[in-house]
Amino acid sequence: MKWSRERWRYEWQRLEKVDWQALDVKEAGEWPLLLKGLCGVLVFLIAFGGINWWLVGGKREQLATEQRQEVRLLSEYRSKASEAAFLPDIRSQLETLEEQMVRMRAMLPTSAEIPSLLDSISDAAVDNRLTIEAIRLRPTVSNAHYIEHPLDIQVRGGYHQLAQFSADISQLARIVTQHDLTLVPAEQSGDTLRLSLLARTYSYVDAEVNGGVSP
Repeated sequence: MKWSRERWRYEWQRLEKVDWQALDVKEAGEWPLLLKGLCGVLVFLIAFGGINWWLVGGKREQLATEQRQEVRLLSEYRSKASEAAFLPDIRSQLETLEEQMVRMRAMLPTSAEIPSLLDSISDAAVDNRLTIEAIRLRPTVSNAHYIEHPLDIQVRGGYHQLAQFSADISQLARIVTQHDLTLVPAEQSGDTLRLSLLARTYSYVDAEVNGGVSP
């Protein structure tokens, strides 16, 4: 139903003349049509807002929670994707490290090989024309993955011979580390020097458990 311009003007004039303080819901049937329409729109908006709050409010909170979870999962995915991209390089590095560990273990003597290692140190001293004053083992020191074998070494000779002796020890087939090196004159006169040092060699615990067989 279409209203003419006159009808709109008439209803608008009725709306303007409404005494808002004297309105009575019981007489709503006599209200101007525009006022009824406005009340209907207002009731609709209130009902719509209530339904939206009642039905959609919880879903909206759930949506916000899932959106935050989506952001977190996406961040985790990107992080794992980045790690996966470097996985071949990491595996290659691990393989290289394992190979190096195998080679290092092969350079560690077992307890049964310690006497032959002492002989090698003695041979190095003899080859450099040094006088051996002492080469003796200290008590072993056990650690979580290896056993430490300390050795006290004391030899006499010329400066260059002592330097070569130290170099020969470092080049032995088995790992021997040198500590607390002390170099003092062996006599009041002359060029003879006395070298005292603490050497350490190490054996792998698994090798000891498996009957003293080195890798």
